Amino acid sequence: MQITDLPLINTVSEPTVHPDGRYAVCAVTRADPAADSYVGQLWRVPLPDTDNGLADHDREPRRLTRGFRDSAPRFSPIGGLIAFLRSEPGAAPQLYVVDAAGGEPVQVTDRKLGVQEFAWSPDGNRLAFISREPEPGRYGSVEGLAAGAEPARRITTVLYQQNGLGYDHDRPALVYLVDTPDVYAEPVAQPAPTADGPADPLPVVAEPTLISSTTDTDHHGLSFAPDGNSVATIAAVHPGRDLDRRNDIVIIAIDDDRFDEDADQDVSEEQDDSGVQYETSVITADHGPFMINSIAYGPDGRLWFEAVDLGPDGVDFVGRNGAVYLITGDDQPPVMITDPKASDVGEQCSTIVPGADGTALVVLGDRGSHQLLRVSETEQQRLTDGPVAVTGIAAAGSPDGSTGPIVISYSDPDSFGDLGLPSGDGGIRRLTDFSAAVRRQGLVTPKELIITGRDGYPVHGWLAVPDGPGPFPALLMIHGGPFAGYGVGAFDEVQVLVDAGYAVAFCNPRGSRGCGEHHGRAIRRQMGTVDHADVVDFFDGALRSDDRLDASRTGILGGSYGGYLTAWTIAHDHRWAGAIVERGFLDPELFQGTSDIGSFFGVEYVGEDRGRIREQSPQAKAGDVSTPTLVLHSEHDLRCPLSQAERYYATLKRQGVDTELVIFPGENHELSRSGRPRHRQQRFEIILDWWRSRLG
Repeated sequence: MQITDLPLINTVSEPTVHPDGRYAVCAVTRADPAADSYVGQLWRVPLPDTDNGLADHDREPRRLTRGFRDSAPRFSPIGGLIAFLRSEPGAAPQLYVVDAAGGEPVQVTDRKLGVQEFAWSPDGNRLAFISREPEPGRYGSVEGLAAGAEPARRITTVLYQQNGLGYDHDRPALVYLVDTPDVYAEPVAQPAPTADGPADPLPVVAEPTLISSTTDTDHHGLSFAPDGNSVATIAAVHPGRDLDRRNDIVIIAIDDDRFDEDADQDVSEEQDDSGVQYETSVITADHGPFMINSIAYGPDGRLWFEAVDLGPDGVDFVGRNGAVYLITGDDQPPVMITDPKASDVGEQCSTIVPGADGTALVVLGDRGSHQLLRVSETEQQRLTDGPVAVTGIAAAGSPDGSTGPIVISYSDPDSFGDLGLPSGDGGIRRLTDFSAAVRRQGLVTPKELIITGRDGYPVHGWLAVPDGPGPFPALLMIHGGPFAGYGVGAFDEVQVLVDAGYAVAFCNPRGSRGCGEHHGRAIRRQMGTVDHADVVDFFDGALRSDDRLDASRTGILGGSYGGYLTAWTIAHDHRWAGAIVERGFLDPELFQGTSDIGSFFGVEYVGEDRGRIREQSPQAKAGDVSTPTLVLHSEHDLRCPLSQAERYYATLKRQGVDTELVIFPGENHELSRSGRPRHRQQRFEIILDWWRSRLG
């Protein structure tokens, strides 16, 4: 795979399955350098082994919509409609609804800052959605008022910005309710001007109703109770929420005299707000310091959620695995279903899909793979196995509560994203082949390795080597996080480097996710110790494992925490012909007060003692660096701010190190994953040019 093949990579959204189990729908998205954006549409994928009555031309996956970027499809409860998000070029995503059989989508929202997520009511008559509400006078809410002319921001909180977003305290994400439009109604025709002047425009979308009672904090996650009379969401509404990582499940009760429990249609009557009241209750506040990531009501009314226990102070997030919990009834404490000491739920995908039989489907992280798991109060059953990374789950759910086919989105060494069915023996029956084009260009399957480190600790990872006899220069690549990890799915970073002639070793050292909490917490307040030993020992073991690798031509690179460990390593090990430090956590002392996570990340990972902080700081060790170093960063990175790179670069430059600073305008911490397509291609070109000049 080469840089020019980036547009061939298709990523696949979490699917949705028609209630009768005949077919699934997903969004397929790709980078388009010509548009310098991401484009994609909804695809309809028929399911095999069903009496689906489909015409011959409809038995293969086919494109269902033709928007610029359509995403997040969800069938209505009886399957007559599909709701989804649509983004036009340069505009925020809005909620749309389309006849499941096809046709012209009908716009549901026209929110200034777009829609983040949504959920159907059980009768299909309404949609709840989450959208940011701008403070009056900001973010284009007043036509002609530029951002630089807005009033001064008066900030009294510690948390007030997010990477990829910017300031967030003045545009909270809130929950709204709106009626489902009639997709069969006559379209609105705007009146033409008359001799008296232009006519007032007619509304195209219904005005939604705000149902969040706490309007100064972000909400995420939505799930309707089976009776439709309440909506569960997640928000930090407790006192002191600015100083910890906790949040809670909030239930928004909807007392609506228009509600008809026997409704069996997907299209509602015209909205009437009379008689509607909204009350909220917090149901987890007294039961644990949770950081809750997802929620889902089961057909039986029980509420499932995935969360991390943050310890008594609500801030101890380092190396903590996610677990599944179940609330069995009103005023009942949550029951822990999976043990975070033994398993990790929610790393790749935090979706929970409850079934009518009292079980739920979740995704389990395990040493770089992500497996489909069925859990209940009494047992757990793996439904997939082997080198697979499940990224999404859906199951057909009929109005009577029964569950039909399970469909997953996933990646593996041969695919960046496809849909499949669990085959019953741990395997996956592939339904699509969206990676066929890039696979024809050439994908290398990395070899899995376990290397015993200097202290006897097993380090798990992979080695990818170009075809041919060699000798090949070798690169050590280090992931971000630290509590993250490399996985088994096809990875563009590795593929581009291997195609250019470099062997790539990459592993999950202590501090990573997927190998248990003890593994993940091993570097808490001692960064640059066993994690440094693990990556170096793994690289040395990889060099020994394949005589085609040239140990005299080596390089090291990494981003975020990987940038930290790269900078740390080259201050202690001078074998490298070159290094790339990208979006690095380089200066812990400067991190607090500049990063969007600075108020808690550094404290938990490197501690508060100034001497100990400096002992773990790459910036403090920068005077020991002699390796030629490329420093890559993004202008609008709020996770690891640009100042981290600028100070580090200036130090290297001042002491005569061969170094270069590259800054990408308009990009944030996610450049390598979701930056502008042209910038992503340019980034690869710069990286390959650097390695050519240092390694040949």
